[in-house]
Amino acid sequence: MSWQNRMSLVLEFVEDNLNGDICVDDVARIACCSKFHFHRVFHSYFDVTFAEYVRRRKFTLAAVDILGSQEKIIAIATKYGYASPNAFTRAFRGVHGVNPSQLRSTRVKLASYNKASFSSERIGVEKMDYRIIEKPSFQVIGKSKRFEFEDFSKNGKKFWKEYVGSNEYKSLCELTDGRPGLVSESPLLTVYFPDERGNQDTFVDVLGIECESRRNTKPFEVHTVPKATYAEFECTYRGAMKTNRYIYGEWFSATGYERDGSKPDVVAYFPMPWRHFSEMGLRWWVPVIKK
Repeated sequence: MSWQNRMSLVLEFVEDNLNGDICVDDVARIACCSKFHFHRVFHSYFDVTFAEYVRRRKFTLAAVDILGSQEKIIAIATKYGYASPNAFTRAFRGVHGVNPSQLRSTRVKLASYNKASFSSERIGVEKMDYRIIEKPSFQVIGKSKRFEFEDFSKNGKKFWKEYVGSNEYKSLCELTDGRPGLVSESPLLTVYFPDERGNQDTFVDVLGIECESRRNTKPFEVHTVPKATYAEFECTYRGAMKTNRYIYGEWFSATGYERDGSKPDVVAYFPMPWRHFSEMGLRWWVPVIKK
């Protein structure tokens, strides 16, 4: 089944279940992939996180119900999966800019979010070279933070920008004096570890350096990157987001590869002396298996 067909089934499932809880475990099963992979594919196709898309659709229909009936707002809140009227009001205001009670007492402008559809426009990358490579297991030492995908989309960049300006980050970089790792061939790495335990659709984001197992790692954390087969893509820091959207929005569909389970994505950085950081080289490794 193609990725477009998978996403179409997901969109239909969402529409059929807007008046209740929509669990990411269910939609990932419909899409035949992990939650980690699903979030990235969905965002690449529709340029919105899955949680935000569901929220927009719920409150588009909730506004219609409030305006078109005399049903109590608490009943409408319950209909769309909100046990707390206060939580419903906060979320409604976040989408429409007004409280639900205001709709029946004043003329207000409301936001309307249609069901997502597939654009005929490409992501903007006509051709991108890649290599299939094998990498042994290695260790990364550094700083980590657990994110939900939606939170990462909103706050991840700000969090890491602040960390890179800290003394702790400077101490981390001094451990290798900028020397590249033996496996990654890079002086700095970001590793995205899927974490699909329980119901939380989270991942662990690690910024660090490749380290030797015998090195004193205190006070930093040590994470093990498992042996894997990767698809490797090269880009600049400026083009990183477009490359990521291309990988998850088009490349998987075009090649027939599947993401390899719970293994992490790795981004290796290659700073260029006397050049702006936006021109820094990146190698993006995505763990894959041939279906």
